[in-house]
Amino acid sequence: MSRPVDPVLLSPAPLFSPDEAVAIAANFGVRAASAVDLGSERDRTFLLLDDRDDRLAVMKVSNAAEAEATLDMEADIVAHAARVDPDLPIARPRPVPGDPHGPRRLSCRSALGTHWVRMYDIVPGHGRHDPRLLDDRALAAWGRTTARLGRAMRGFVHPSAIRVMPWDVQHAGSTRTMLDAIADPTARTSVARVLDRFDEVVVPRWPALRAQVVHGDLTCDNALVDDDGFITGIVDFGDMSHSALMADVASMLDSICTGREGDELFRTARLLLDGYQRMTPLEPIELEIVGELWAARAVAGVAISSWRAQQGLEDPAFATRYNDTALAMVDAILALGWDRVRRELGGGHGNDDLVDRRARVFGPAVESLSYTSPVHMARAEGAFMYDTDGRAYLDMYNNVPAVGHAHPRVTEAIARQSRVLNTNLRYLHASAVELAERLTASCPPSLDTVFFVNSGSEANDLAWRLATTFTGNTGGLCTTRAYHGISHAIAPFSPETLGPEHLPDWLERWAPTDTYRGLHTDASSFRAALDALHGRGIAPAMAILDGVLQSDGVYDLAPELVQAWVRMTHDAGGLWVADEVQGGHGRTGEAMWSFERFGIEPDFVTLGKPMGNGHPVAAVITRREIAERFAADTVFFSTFGGNQVSVAAAHAVLDVLRDERVLPRVVEAGDALRSAVREIAADHECIGDVRGMGLANAIEIVADRETKEPDAAATEAIKNGLRDQGVLVGTTGTSGSMLKVRPTLAFTAREVPLFATALRATLEALRS
Repeated sequence: MSRPVDPVLLSPAPLFSPDEAVAIAANFGVRAASAVDLGSERDRTFLLLDDRDDRLAVMKVSNAAEAEATLDMEADIVAHAARVDPDLPIARPRPVPGDPHGPRRLSCRSALGTHWVRMYDIVPGHGRHDPRLLDDRALAAWGRTTARLGRAMRGFVHPSAIRVMPWDVQHAGSTRTMLDAIADPTARTSVARVLDRFDEVVVPRWPALRAQVVHGDLTCDNALVDDDGFITGIVDFGDMSHSALMADVASMLDSICTGREGDELFRTARLLLDGYQRMTPLEPIELEIVGELWAARAVAGVAISSWRAQQGLEDPAFATRYNDTALAMVDAILALGWDRVRRELGGGHGNDDLVDRRARVFGPAVESLSYTSPVHMARAEGAFMYDTDGRAYLDMYNNVPAVGHAHPRVTEAIARQSRVLNTNLRYLHASAVELAERLTASCPPSLDTVFFVNSGSEANDLAWRLATTFTGNTGGLCTTRAYHGISHAIAPFSPETLGPEHLPDWLERWAPTDTYRGLHTDASSFRAALDALHGRGIAPAMAILDGVLQSDGVYDLAPELVQAWVRMTHDAGGLWVADEVQGGHGRTGEAMWSFERFGIEPDFVTLGKPMGNGHPVAAVITRREIAERFAADTVFFSTFGGNQVSVAAAHAVLDVLRDERVLPRVVEAGDALRSAVREIAADHECIGDVRGMGLANAIEIVADRETKEPDAAATEAIKNGLRDQGVLVGTTGTSGSMLKVRPTLAFTAREVPLFATALRATLEALRS
């Protein structure tokens, strides 16, 4: 240890009898008839009674080694906490008679030296209760009250709080010198194993934990409860010190979980942690080590109590009264294993045999894992993802976290709102109204009505319902390899994942322009699709287009051609849907929505999960007359559509797009990316075409530049090679010969050299 243990822990407790306690109490003006020794570790605590055995006060006589400054610190923290949280049930020391503003202590002497005496009002409730009797509500309340106390103590500073208290779990390692006092060698081995784990896992992380002055010992011995087990009084701040906030969590788990066995042990711990996190959510690093902290606190108690009993500093029976149950608890933790303990307490999930386990429970219909060697991701931030080994990957594939993985503006908005309220649109909801206003303000004036749903699939499904109701038609049109969702109605609009033999007769596909090969440059393919529907007696209800053609091959369409498609749809009695799930929210950099590039005015704009940076929120923006026709037949309601948490995420995304000036950054990054790849293409014949707009891009891989023959096998090899180089991309297009490069909008020109280096290295390796 860097500092010596507080001397108070090495000095025997005061030796006052109950009769002497009665005499001392008179100095505080308390006329007691008798006193009951309540037992204490290093002080002496008495319950003072009148002649009818009614409780008058509690008197605490301090250890002779206790510093005056420490006692004053205890009084100061009570006053501080009372100001922060007046309703927190904390026992408060009485002022000295005649000195209401002075130190709340009087001195007395014994053979051991000078002692300081403090008097406390009676707090309702009873102490030293059996924690096994706490029901689930009381457990959660214990956690919440522990968190409340930590919050109430936040901001308090005092030089005396910098002390070494072995019960403070940060100093658990100091108890190694006490292990010889543990008589049972098996118990001694268990304690040593926990301390070894503490040194290995906790000590390196300790400096990163949230720290403040903490109570340090909010246990069953230092709290009074009512008949239902709810805390009515918090007493004894004698172990307070500056430590990690998790020190209080560790002492809570140690005290309240003791005596519980099997599954009940960890269920109890989870309920306590749930209660705590209702007030103060734990950070990921704290959740990772909560099991080690819990066990370390328990074994520190075993070592300290055994040593104090051996040294004659405390009555052996009183000192070691919890040791057997604490050791049983520690053995249960050790038997389960640290990884499993972490999972049980919410700090992670099992990683063994994941590929096989995934195959067993997901079945064959779920899309297969990306890459020949699957990536097991652990976290992500900005434009990067990190696997369980800590390796970084430049994410050039995942467009759903639009403004970047784990963007703090979005994650904090979600967390903050989820702690306050999350309900549906049957109640007045200002933030939902404001979000709808922000969305309509970004669209042409005719698009003035918003429906909130949960995903792009739901948005397109609702657009289909609205279109068929408004037009009375039943036909649909989409591009050759489009993807627009997974609902029963919308899956046919997703031929990327549904073979042509499964397409219904009410749907036709048209081929968008292949700008690389110069195909389908006019409206003939679209006209043919309309004619095919007409030939079957079907009129179109809607045509739908992803404005960046992400699944078809990322082609930059001519505005006049798209305008022609829209006119032809309207002339045939249908409505136009601009699917902005992939192309919206600034993906092109030129405008907020990809349809704006074409100079058209759609009848619907549909949004999906990028709207909430991956949080399940989506929307349909349309014309009032379309909504009115729908309302004549039915009413629309989505339980989660437009809930407060989802709306908070969507607001945060719009705020980031505005405040970080994302759209100009997207233009710059996209231009730099395509320029860098074209330089590489000069040395590698397999790159047939580099195209895109903003951060929606495709690199087409060919077997021969002259014939422009696609090479799907090489494309797959390059994708996997880039993965080995620490870059993630996907593939797209009918032939599967196009690298899909669509990073989050957190990607900037600064990351372009990383991608270019990885691509060049991959191509060189394949060529050799």
